[in-house]
Amino acid sequence: MLKSGVKRLLGRAGFDIVRSTNNRGGVDDFIPFEATMRAARAAGLSVGDYIDEVMNGTPGATQSTIDELRTLGVFAADPGTVLEIGPGSGRYLEKTVKECAPSRYEIYETAEPWANYLVDTYSVVARPTEGCSLGPTPDASVDLVQAHKVFNTLTFLSTCRYFFEMARVTRPGGRIVFDVMTEGCLDPAAVRAWVSKGGEGHDSYPAAMPRQACVDLFATLGCNLEASFLAPMGFASTEVLVFGKGLDS
Repeated sequence: MLKSGVKRLLGRAGFDIVRSTNNRGGVDDFIPFEATMRAARAAGLSVGDYIDEVMNGTPGATQSTIDELRTLGVFAADPGTVLEIGPGSGRYLEKTVKECAPSRYEIYETAEPWANYLVDTYSVVARPTEGCSLGPTPDASVDLVQAHKVFNTLTFLSTCRYFFEMARVTRPGGRIVFDVMTEGCLDPAAVRAWVSKGGEGHDSYPAAMPRQACVDLFATLGCNLEASFLAPMGFASTEVLVFGKGLDS
């Protein structure tokens, strides 16, 4: 278990930290289910807003990302099938459902209490999760694939494995949305902040990912970068990338 100080630090940094039953290079501490639910109810907030406002100290951070995706037209096509990797407490799931009301929403979540909560609350479909693939989902079957505040906490190869899977399950004309910590998030001031505040003994967080490597890889998979923007992550930022899968892919 991490020390409580590091737990609070990772929460402030914007990681949606949940218990993982199959942790392949990711965060190994948790946002506790029962305690978080009680605290959110006591504060009169949704779980997602409680995590943003109280635990992470970044009020409106999740909503700002959703608002930007709406502006970019990600929800305009009313995606009927959505898949989310690592929804955790469901803070992005909750707002996505309000935006586009998909008929089917699949999740890959290794934290069983949170996965059960999301199934019960939003009637999503929880897929068996290995922590490295989307195997149960058929090829070209999903309109929108997304992952938020997930790949900052995984190793390079784990993230890349998911990239291949995301492209596989997305239908032609669909979109892929995720954030990674690119070089645009790592100016000298940000690096200094991570070094001084990043938590002794946890040098794997955050995991950096070259932006061009993402763009080039997805291009080989028939997916082109449509837009990108920076989103807050505690005392730093993360870059959200939006890819569209070609109709002939």
